[in-house]
Amino acid sequence: MNRVKYDVVVAGGSLSGLLTAREIGKSSISVKVLEADHEIGTPEHCGGLVSLSGLRKLGIVPSHRTFRNHITRAKICSRCSSFVIDAKLQDVVAIDRRELDKQIAFQAQELGVEITTMNSMKSVSTYPKLDEDQSHKAGNGYTYAVSTTEGTVYCKFFVDARGLSSLIRKHRTGILPSGQYEVFAPWIEPDTVELYFDTDKYPGFFAWIIPLGDNKAKIGVAGRDINIVNAINSFLESKGSTYSISRKIFAPIYVSGPIRRFIDGRRFLIVGDAAGQTKPTTAGGILSSGMGGILAGRAIVEAIEQEDDLFLKNYPSEWHSIFGFEFKKLILARKIFEHLDNKAIDELFSTVSRPTIARISQDGEFDFHSAPLSLILNVKSTSSIVKGLLESRLRRAE
Repeated sequence: MNRVKYDVVVAGGSLSGLLTAREIGKSSISVKVLEADHEIGTPEHCGGLVSLSGLRKLGIVPSHRTFRNHITRAKICSRCSSFVIDAKLQDVVAIDRRELDKQIAFQAQELGVEITTMNSMKSVSTYPKLDEDQSHKAGNGYTYAVSTTEGTVYCKFFVDARGLSSLIRKHRTGILPSGQYEVFAPWIEPDTVELYFDTDKYPGFFAWIIPLGDNKAKIGVAGRDINIVNAINSFLESKGSTYSISRKIFAPIYVSGPIRRFIDGRRFLIVGDAAGQTKPTTAGGILSSGMGGILAGRAIVEAIEQEDDLFLKNYPSEWHSIFGFEFKKLILARKIFEHLDNKAIDELFSTVSRPTIARISQDGEFDFHSAPLSLILNVKSTSSIVKGLLESRLRRAE
């Protein structure tokens, strides 16, 4: 309990930070995780949708506590049009993020990782001060002094996994307010995710229903410059008069893609939400953020074992090789949708043919959804998109 020196300190005990620590813990390298909340997995403001194949890539088989529901369909709605995608072949599940984080925390602790809760990072500074012309060779000295609510700890490598709280300090754009309620209602479809697009009610995003089984669901909205409480209450009233709310969570989401640098300083790495590793279209990112943590952990292990900090560069290069092109296409899709009004979205959704829906259902991959978006925004609908963009601009100018 009196230890103050570690090879690695991770600030943030959520998914990406825990996976970073777990990956490092597989070696003999000492790791300390600082979690500001009283419990791992709180507060939970994640939709919790992921594929089973995505979880396997993260080295996780969901426990019975982690698993909430199997998703077989996705219903995509505009004000006047809709289509349904069969998700059975994609192994999509709704999981309990609190339990998922706890499951990863236990994996890390079994490997010797030290985790402390109610322990906030106050500041981090270089220790001793490093000269710019120092060699990239990894030395034995402690690079960072991390001030926490329980005192100061020293480490050779520091990982920022504090989520959006860290990102918002540096990036003012791409942040949207959101709210999500856990709801019990008889009208919830037990295995169907529902997305509702309405540029007047949820500009820049949408409303969603994620069923959890037993007439329960996570129901939420997000959008630019809207009153979240009024928007979500109005959405619930539109679905049915009978419902009860057991939980309310309000938290911003980030939709502008990855930040420019995942390494900020000599041995200062940024992972997960703090690095903008959530999807620009849905703000989800269990796989992309989780892999950010795993790749960062592996890079740190290599740098220490090979005594060469240049191995840290493997982290951003490998993450971008997996997700970079995907995120570029998702950012483009977001920009297109942001410039469409409701009439244009109605017309676009009405062009989605049955063969296209069947192909998405058959070949789509939940964790990489740029391919299904490309099918929706195909050559046949390009003229509709261009026409919709022009007409949207004209209607907004009136």
